[in-house]
Amino acid sequence: MAAEAGVRAAGVSSGRPAGYDDHDAERFHPEQHRSQRDGFARDRARVLHSAALRRLASKTQVLSPASPADFARNRLTHSLEVAQVGRELALALELSPDVVDTACLSHDIGHPPFGHNGERALNDWAEDIGGFEGNAQTLRILSRLEPKVIGEDGRSFGLNLTRASLDASCKYPWTADHAVPDPGGRQKFGVYPEDEAVFHWLREGAPGRLRCIEAEVMDLSDDIAYSVHDVEDAILNGYLDPRRLSDPREREALLTAIQSWVGLGFGRDELEDALYRLTLLPEWLDGYDGSRADVAHLKNLTSDLIGRFARAATAATREHFARPVLTRYRGRVIVPRVIEAEMAVLKGVIGAFVVSIDGRKGLYKEQRRVLKRLATALWERPEHLDALHAEDFAAAGSDAARRRVVVDQVATLTDRFAIEWHARLIGPVDLRELGLWSSDGRATIPPHFALPEPLEGL
Repeated sequence: MAAEAGVRAAGVSSGRPAGYDDHDAERFHPEQHRSQRDGFARDRARVLHSAALRRLASKTQVLSPASPADFARNRLTHSLEVAQVGRELALALELSPDVVDTACLSHDIGHPPFGHNGERALNDWAEDIGGFEGNAQTLRILSRLEPKVIGEDGRSFGLNLTRASLDASCKYPWTADHAVPDPGGRQKFGVYPEDEAVFHWLREGAPGRLRCIEAEVMDLSDDIAYSVHDVEDAILNGYLDPRRLSDPREREALLTAIQSWVGLGFGRDELEDALYRLTLLPEWLDGYDGSRADVAHLKNLTSDLIGRFARAATAATREHFARPVLTRYRGRVIVPRVIEAEMAVLKGVIGAFVVSIDGRKGLYKEQRRVLKRLATALWERPEHLDALHAEDFAAAGSDAARRRVVVDQVATLTDRFAIEWHARLIGPVDLRELGLWSSDGRATIPPHFALPEPLEGL
């Protein structure tokens, strides 16, 4: 307790929140600042004003921003919602809201065009240089690619965030040679070999492969926002009729689809109980007709679900840890198993009703083809790289390093720019094959109300 009191005192005297010290506020490249603004607030501002964050407005969350779903969420709106949830959780757990906010805003910055499907395409194309991983790309952007801090020798340090903020942004704090498969079999890691210097710096003092609590709050906030808001989008855009979730005649087929999507981490009985609890909530929808009353009802359901999940995690964490200071590695987030199961059910619903529908299988294949062909074209004709990446390509000392620059370039593109660059370098793309607007202005994928077969591997 005396040590914790000392930490709190240090935090207050330095202007930082309680529980953070000079080590947490250090930057990889030392800086001098004219103002006395808190370094963590400065981190948040740097991410908020970055081009990498703005690009997320035209990158796929679940439905492409250029799809017929006119007001579906994109990666930027999703990130803003994750940040709002994360900030509230941080305040409840007495963590730095700016550190958590920064991590939440940053968590998807490394995603390429077309969401996880684009990640799969670039991973295939870059297999011989270590692949592509969106979280490793996030660290690369924050610490190298996003123009902000340049050393005297011309080296770019990216946004040069503090150690606490950069560590909080690491969902998978381990190197590629210790990658861990996710439930879908994809290898997950947090850093490419060429970026390990900053990674080892930010992990100084970290106990093994453990995540700091701020990173756990970021990850939970992502789970909450994804599971709740994407179900809302599915209902709003006609992919999901909520009556089917509470229809006893659909129960077995629905649970099979959910189980197939979420894997074996939850038993069928757990998922069935979780689905039943959700359908008993006072705000649960018996149907949806697009009326103002139903839209309001749906919005209130999303608010209730977010509050339900956040309150449960906050209460369980506070109950588990008696100490008042939980910052960095002094605590971890505790999520009750029943809440994890409820979020898994909602994710499974998205997987079954939106991501895996038969009508989208062709567009996923075409999206991957577009990105792979574009990467190959830029590799063969690097004169078409933009100015930032042309500079990196020229400075690269090996073919592997040059191929990584090509991956960096393609990953920065928005969905729309990937299509436009493909048209300029290779040839036009039939937008109908990408699930976007057809030439006559009509949606190419109509609303779906039939339970689809899950698509393996996505």
